[in-house]
Amino acid sequence: MSTQQKDLSYFTLRLQELLNTSFPEKASDKQFIEQRSKWAANAYEGAFRSGNPIEQCDHIADYILFEGLYYSKFDTVFQVVCNEFNSIMLDEELRPFALKMLPICEPVFAKYVLTDDFAYTTDHDLLYTEITGTIAIHIEDYGI
Repeated sequence: MSTQQKDLSYFTLRLQELLNTSFPEKASDKQFIEQRSKWAANAYEGAFRSGNPIEQCDHIADYILFEGLYYSKFDTVFQVVCNEFNSIMLDEELRPFALKMLPICEPVFAKYVLTDDFAYTTDHDLLYTEITGTIAIHIEDYGI
């Protein structure tokens, strides 16, 4: 196996793990995963050949690999479900329910500019409250 293939595999696995966990809506987008992994592997190799320390090469590759993937809509919905509705469902029902709620909450997310650092803004608290209300209304109208 060439070094390039090994690097590509490494980046692909790291990206796939993040997508499976926090961006399930992107987890099956093979073209996105392949492209990002290639870009990260190429950036790492270029940084390494330019004489950068390993830590800097890792930082450069991670920036490319995870760009735009620091704020997760799914993580926000899952956090709301776990914090606000965990008393009305079993632990193993929380993630599937959050996945079901993600598209229902999409109109709420559309009102906000979701940058990588959005979770650290005051608007995030407002979004959290709106997501909670949207889910509560859905449960009232349709049940779990």
